[in-house]
Amino acid sequence: MHIEILVEDSSGEQLLQVLLPRLMGPQGNPHTWRLHAYKGIGRIPQGLVTKADPAKRILLDQLPKLLRGYGKTPGIDAVVIVLDTDKRDCAAFLAELQAAAAACNPAPDTLFRLAIEEIEAWYFGDQAALLAAYPRAKLDVLAKYVQDSACGTWELLADAVHVGGSAAIKKAGWPLPGQVKHEWAKRIGPLMDPGRNISPSFGKLREGLRRLVAEG
Repeated sequence: MHIEILVEDSSGEQLLQVLLPRLMGPQGNPHTWRLHAYKGIGRIPQGLVTKADPAKRILLDQLPKLLRGYGKTPGIDAVVIVLDTDKRDCAAFLAELQAAAAACNPAPDTLFRLAIEEIEAWYFGDQAALLAAYPRAKLDVLAKYVQDSACGTWELLADAVHVGGSAAIKKAGWPLPGQVKHEWAKRIGPLMDPGRNISPSFGKLREGLRRLVAEG
């Protein structure tokens, strides 16, 4: 089967590039996929009418148009959309996303997967990989993290592994936050073992993708 996978930013794309073959098997053997990175999450437009500029590549702003387009395209068996919940209520956000997909006609088989609160939760879910990538990480900071909690996840990871912590990153400003997140994906991602990850939200991604390809 062929799957289109949409993620809200390029650091998430970098992580998924490493993890997807471990979750679904080698590209093209037998399943295929394409990853699409956007430049932010945005919000679902009112009435599911997309008015935002597509060149800005804000994912949810374009979601209804994207899903209707995929629904009309032969050869696309499923669409997977990976998002951070940020401060949103997980259940309410998922219900909103699913309702938007159900209202699109035609719509592809669509699977939403949410990282709680941010995709950095998945690094915390595999602390063996995290510590292998950052052997000098501050263990007392890592111990403060409650898995898949809304606690300022990326900031806590930065406090554990980055010189000067999140305060230094915020003080420096853009583009450093994005660069740091890319560094985490590059260093931690290749060391991750999907089977040992204890993040519940990562587990839902893992099982959802494996279920998709098993059914396909």
